[in-house]
Amino acid sequence: MFKKVPHTYVIIFFIILLAAVTTWFVPGGEYVEVPEGEETRLEYRTMPNEPQTWQIFSALFKGFEKQAGIIVFILMIGGAFWIMNASKAIDTGIFSFLSFTRKLERWRLIRWLGVNNIIITLVMLLFSLFGAVFGMSEETIAFIVIIVPLAISMGYDSIVGVNMVFVAAGLGFAGAMLNPFTIGIAQGLSDLPLFSGFEYRLFAWFVINLVGIIWVLRYAAKVHKNPEASLVYSDDAYWRNRDNQVVISDQGQTPRIAWFVYFSLSALMIWLAWNFPSSEMKLGTSVAHLPMIPVSAGIFILLGGIGLRKGVAFFILNILLATILFLIIGVMAYGWYIMEIASLFFAMGLFAGIAYGYRANELTKLFLDGVKDILSAALVVGFAGGIIVLLEDGKVIGTLLHSLSSAMEGFGQTATLGVMYVIQTLINVVIPSGSAKAALTMPIMAPFSDLIGLSRQATVMAFQFGDGFTNMITPTSGVLIGVLGVARIPYEKWVKWITPFMIVLILLGFLLLLPTIYLDLNGF
Repeated sequence: MFKKVPHTYVIIFFIILLAAVTTWFVPGGEYVEVPEGEETRLEYRTMPNEPQTWQIFSALFKGFEKQAGIIVFILMIGGAFWIMNASKAIDTGIFSFLSFTRKLERWRLIRWLGVNNIIITLVMLLFSLFGAVFGMSEETIAFIVIIVPLAISMGYDSIVGVNMVFVAAGLGFAGAMLNPFTIGIAQGLSDLPLFSGFEYRLFAWFVINLVGIIWVLRYAAKVHKNPEASLVYSDDAYWRNRDNQVVISDQGQTPRIAWFVYFSLSALMIWLAWNFPSSEMKLGTSVAHLPMIPVSAGIFILLGGIGLRKGVAFFILNILLATILFLIIGVMAYGWYIMEIASLFFAMGLFAGIAYGYRANELTKLFLDGVKDILSAALVVGFAGGIIVLLEDGKVIGTLLHSLSSAMEGFGQTATLGVMYVIQTLINVVIPSGSAKAALTMPIMAPFSDLIGLSRQATVMAFQFGDGFTNMITPTSGVLIGVLGVARIPYEKWVKWITPFMIVLILLGFLLLLPTIYLDLNGF
């Protein structure tokens, strides 16, 4: 017995060893594309496995290569927000926000519902919609730096903060209605109309979020009543100490350089609005041409001027608001991913620091301090990537998938759908990429569902739930490990907290699958 829980690095290394051992005993196999008329289909073929030995060490290197995008993303986000945090702008914003919400308590209904409950619910619904509509995942790492301090200031813990952003987006991802990276790919590979079955998916999204928000609110109330009941009470000392250092006495001071930044950014916004008067905002199969950039530019110019008159901290908050608006526009209209998003936040940090009055050397030092502070999170992401590398190089992922799918033969509709759901859930532990898993499993499972009279739409939903829930617990998810690293929550404590919640969500997912068999649902 361990006298204390092993370090996260130790846990991941033992999982890497387990993956290496698996490659010795599981036969090799892979799925290959075979021509079939004008199209192709995936066919399983056996092949020699490649037992991994010394590769457990090179897997760490390859893991860093595999997760390089997320690692650099985390480092750039950490450096950028460290600059912004040094200006105390976020702290000022949180202080002002909490002061405003306290004033709302004079309304009886709001006082009865609880201002904090309303805040948690609205924030979770917002990020859940992001997860359901455009598959927000990696982007949540950037918001952890904002929402966790907010949760601490409200009297909660970092687990509540992570739930408000990452888990909320995960709930939306699992119950997605319009996510092109999971639903879109899975339905396309299953020869189904894109985003068909929307009505029942919307109902499932509502039920999943209802259960999730109630679960989080109950835990939040427990922590608020007794902060020491939190699993991460000692770990949150970092955030509490940081919160106690908030200084907002200089919020009324506005350096001249801040006006220069304002006019420079305003000119850039006007140029962007002129060159991109309309953006093709995609929502599922719906496309709307909207003047998103001109509207965002107008908001920045208006609120930026007001913010400068109130103080540089409020102007920097306006830079943060503009960053979030352009993040949404970039993802929904221009297909941005982590490179563009990291660059956007990097620019945000630089402009915020310049507006505050930091010189070049000071900005560099602050950025490097932020990188050092977040480095452990980036390292864990790289180490976790080594797990998948070993299974891929050992040629056993295909065999594991084939063995699981073979287990469905001879089952009835309900049992088969349940087994499909379990298989997708288990596969997600080793292949957390929804797009990759859809490409690998749907060409196999969709035709199989036809043989037993099961709706292909139900099969897609089994994939959807199986892909979504375990993203919140699997150690192979670079996003989860990155989120926990930024929030400073040890992985073993997160597992202890999330496991009962996972059981509830997985059971809920199976119950939501049953109507796809027994009810006449539109699109199913």
